[in-house]
Amino acid sequence: MRKVRKLLPLWFMLPAMIAVTLFFLIPVVLTFVISFTTMSSYTGILGERFVLGETALKTLSDEGLDRSLVERLGRRMYRFDEAGLAALRAQGLEPALVDEITAQLSGATYATRPALFADLKRLKERPSFRERKAIADVVMRSLRDRTFTSAEDMRAALGALDPALSGEVVAQVLNAADTGWTWTLANYRELLASEFTLKILGNTAFYVFFTLFLNVGFALALALTTFYLPPGRSKFFRAIWMIPRISPSVIYVMLWKWFTYDGGFLSSILGFAGVANENWLLEFPWTFIILINGFVGASMGMIIFSSAAQALSRNVLFAAQVDGAYPWQQVRRIILPQLTWPVLFITSYQTLSLLTSFEFIQLATDGGPGFYTTETWALYAFHTAFASYFGNLRYGFGASLSVVLVVLGIALALVYLRFFNFRRLVAKPLIEV
Repeated sequence: MRKVRKLLPLWFMLPAMIAVTLFFLIPVVLTFVISFTTMSSYTGILGERFVLGETALKTLSDEGLDRSLVERLGRRMYRFDEAGLAALRAQGLEPALVDEITAQLSGATYATRPALFADLKRLKERPSFRERKAIADVVMRSLRDRTFTSAEDMRAALGALDPALSGEVVAQVLNAADTGWTWTLANYRELLASEFTLKILGNTAFYVFFTLFLNVGFALALALTTFYLPPGRSKFFRAIWMIPRISPSVIYVMLWKWFTYDGGFLSSILGFAGVANENWLLEFPWTFIILINGFVGASMGMIIFSSAAQALSRNVLFAAQVDGAYPWQQVRRIILPQLTWPVLFITSYQTLSLLTSFEFIQLATDGGPGFYTTETWALYAFHTAFASYFGNLRYGFGASLSVVLVVLGIALALVYLRFFNFRRLVAKPLIEV
């Protein structure tokens, strides 16, 4: 029974341990591992990937491979050989159509798809367009732009194309067509050498600092202001400030865009003062990005601070009032010193959240206007790995950017623990109740 009691807490912690492992530890480890690879949408996420594309063909030509062979490797052809006819029978086409193709087109070779389609249309059992397309895909014997997931598959395809190819030529073609990812430190070297690194890092520091100041400072001001209001009024004002938090992100940002665009509410109001219409979000992007994010974060901080302030002993405040303490003196001498824990939590949480969040920036400016004007580190990682302007999604480089965010987050968390004197906060109370 005693052993069961000792193991019982571990059983209760098991679901949390599983969740932390699945949703935190494993993603972090995988991100760290991928950051040392050249993995991208061109290479795929699997190890080997061979594509004989335009770049590979040019490489083979530059390496001195026979020009006629390079042209043959890059040429698309359609051949009704034994393998193609066998594949057609397995496609589920009408037997009469397959029999007619075997009788009329066996051994035929076509350089273009239109030429193949022209002969298919002349058949007595004329296939539909969809069937013609399926037939063309089956009998195509080109290696160009085909993806092979292993060297063996591509070696077999090269052998089918030309059985006389030597092992040396096959190895040369495989090497040129290999687009699989490799282990490398190039991502971190590029990060250190890039001319945009300092700019985006500066954007991130600016964004986190001023938005955090609004998140914590404004939230604390709201909590302390509503603390001295009657209960009904305080609840009403807190409910109003929760609207940014509970609003859908897209709707929330759309309202800000309506508020700031050249024909929106702000321009209409300023127009009465003779101010020309402007798209204020694009004119002052950082101001509105900080406000957009700040109001959302302030609403959460307000709830935490208000709850902590409401939990304080009222007797202490009554005693201070009897001694003549004004509200500001009560706040400075009594309330704020007892809100150290909530302030530490909100500051740490909001810092880590701001470092990794980019949702509102993406919806508002998507890193613009212009070139990297409001691009933060997290948004840069997202654009690199999942929404590149240049087509190739660079998973490895995006992972290296994410690793930097993890390191920065851990470093800032340690700084906060030191600044707020975490050891004193968790120390045993001098007065035991």
